[in-house]
Amino acid sequence: MQFIDQVKVHIKAGDGGRGCVSFRREKYVPRGGPNGGDGGRGGHIFFQATGDINTLLDIKYQQLYRAEQGQHGMGKDMHGRNGKDLIIPVPLGTLIRDFETNEILCDLTEERQEFMAARGGRGGLGNAHFKSATRQAPRFAQPGEPGDEMTLALELKLLADVGLIGLPNAGKSTLISALSSARPKIADYPFTTLVPNLGVVKFAEYKSFVIADIPGLIEGAHAGTGLGFQFLRHVERTSVLLHLVDISEMAEGDPVDNLKKINKELTLFSPDLIKKPQAVAGTKLDIKGDGKRLDTLAQYCNDTQYDFFPICAVTGKGLKDLLQYLATTVEKHKGR
Repeated sequence: MQFIDQVKVHIKAGDGGRGCVSFRREKYVPRGGPNGGDGGRGGHIFFQATGDINTLLDIKYQQLYRAEQGQHGMGKDMHGRNGKDLIIPVPLGTLIRDFETNEILCDLTEERQEFMAARGGRGGLGNAHFKSATRQAPRFAQPGEPGDEMTLALELKLLADVGLIGLPNAGKSTLISALSSARPKIADYPFTTLVPNLGVVKFAEYKSFVIADIPGLIEGAHAGTGLGFQFLRHVERTSVLLHLVDISEMAEGDPVDNLKKINKELTLFSPDLIKKPQAVAGTKLDIKGDGKRLDTLAQYCNDTQYDFFPICAVTGKGLKDLLQYLATTVEKHKGR
């Protein structure tokens, strides 16, 4: 399935129906007065959040939405029916902005939460409303009002409690598959993860949290290099960030420098990201070699007061302590 997390849509609410100009004409009823009915209201357009979908793919292929127009008024004081409202389903975590001003209009984060994006036009009044003692046969009625029309930008930010971040091939996909039932692609080459993956982690009876595997970041990600910039927005909602640093003997670069590179990209993308609770996991413990890379990273985390967890997602070593830390931290910071 293609993962789409940004789309532009144009919406047009229904126009109101026009009022009717009509007069009562019945046998044996002299001087029948005006009896034109009112036009119906145009349909509104709503966006509704649902957990049944997790991408904006459907909206990408239909970028123009129109609600139904209100029916025109009729004779014999018959009012036109209202146009049907249009409800557009979107994934949980969808942010709706005005495309022209970039103003945030709504953030849909709860199941079945709705936002009226465009209001239908009011129906026009029929000529029956304009009868008076001095104007007993009005030959005019109101036109219907036009419905709202605008262009919106929809942006999906995944709702996750823990965000896994790190350089490509740091072991993020392996970890999320070990902690949850998510099954992302895992291979021994960089950028095997091309889209964010979500997994539900159960840590106690009736308790769980959501973990997100973000595609590998590289230097310059904040400016669009690699895949990072496209998906960094998905860690903005998380409660905890878990840095995964490869401490195996086959890894490239100094582990501390690799950690600093990721933090630099987070800061340049959004200063608020670096303020989130963070922990560091040294991955691939089973092939750590002489252990110098592990010791270097552990010492740095101790000096900078990062919680540090040496783990091996393949064998499960260290995962119990890591899971307990994540669960406790999520409970403490969730919703902040």
